[in-house]
Amino acid sequence: MNRTADVVIIGGGISGCTIAYNLVKKGVKNVVVIEKSYLSSGATGRCGAGIRQQWGTEMNCLMAKYSCEEFEKAKDELQYDGDIEFKQGGYLIVSSTEKEHEQFKKNVALQNSLGIPSKLLNLQEAKEIVPFLNTEGLVSATFCQKDGHLNPFHTTQAYAEAAKRLGATILTFTEVTDIIVEGGKIKGVKTTAGDISTNVVVNAAGGYAQLIGKMVGLDLPLFSERHQILVTEPMEPILDPMVMSFSLNLYCQQVPHGGFIMGRGDEGEPRDLRITSGWHFVEEMSNTITKLLPPLKEVRFLRQWAGLYNMSPDRQPIYGPVDEVEGFYLAVGYSGHGFMLGPATGIVIAESILGEDTTLPIDMLHLNRFKEGKLIFEPSVV
Repeated sequence: MNRTADVVIIGGGISGCTIAYNLVKKGVKNVVVIEKSYLSSGATGRCGAGIRQQWGTEMNCLMAKYSCEEFEKAKDELQYDGDIEFKQGGYLIVSSTEKEHEQFKKNVALQNSLGIPSKLLNLQEAKEIVPFLNTEGLVSATFCQKDGHLNPFHTTQAYAEAAKRLGATILTFTEVTDIIVEGGKIKGVKTTAGDISTNVVVNAAGGYAQLIGKMVGLDLPLFSERHQILVTEPMEPILDPMVMSFSLNLYCQQVPHGGFIMGRGDEGEPRDLRITSGWHFVEEMSNTITKLLPPLKEVRFLRQWAGLYNMSPDRQPIYGPVDEVEGFYLAVGYSGHGFMLGPATGIVIAESILGEDTTLPIDMLHLNRFKEGKLIFEPSVV
């Protein structure tokens, strides 16, 4: 295979497919997405699948709000025959310290000012939403009904199929082996299925983003870190919202098939590309979640898995072109939040490539912020 493309996107997760969809929707017909395995085989298909607008920085609130609104209409807009399983059961986020409670007050004020209908709750109000919540040691909670959950496989497939209908090409089980750069400009990519001539390459490779950066001579300030999740046997519906705590380091939700999906971050997780599973995670996850949600003591877990968080120094994504290589664009470093920001990523990267004013402000997310010391720290992450 030897072909040409206007844009080559490396990575067939939610980011790669939403970027492709937005490009072809805007009239760029010769778009190629390259995925070394199957669609959603990386971080997208291994995530917790939660969608929230409750953030502590204006930028994240705006990106999440835009994405949520797009997810609400995605099935119809993308003409998808399946079900993306978007369930807006809300997020109940609990605080366990006075400091965190004060931060929640600031968060809700910011969110409300941007049109996000979140609420600050006392513990009795929190128990009205989740009656079996153990409030011992808790201070308060926030809730937004618009937050929720959707199926990452179906959602990514919906964007991929819509992109293909509009003219995009998606190559699965095809690996990029090198990127051709001449005179500081992108000239093409080498793949296991042949070369593609192009002047624009988008790095949307998730956990492998740093390796793709090295192909053009960039040492991106990223590392990939294993994060683990487990799922339980199905039960009758008892938990409508996602329950999350930043200070307790956990999240848990009951998904449409009845199982509970839950995860947490652990210090000492490997900073490489392994996606193995460990018993330490199961023990810590079980101990923390059953204290907060006691009925889960009676539920058996079925399996666990791991995926890669592609971490940036300030735990925020890196978007847009790079100064060092003309035609090379970044959509990387989501630090565990790439799936829920998928629609925002798709529109702003497409606009950036086409030289348009972006729907959402992304200048602050440029790679240069790290050498300029303009990092953006989000207070509300697990």
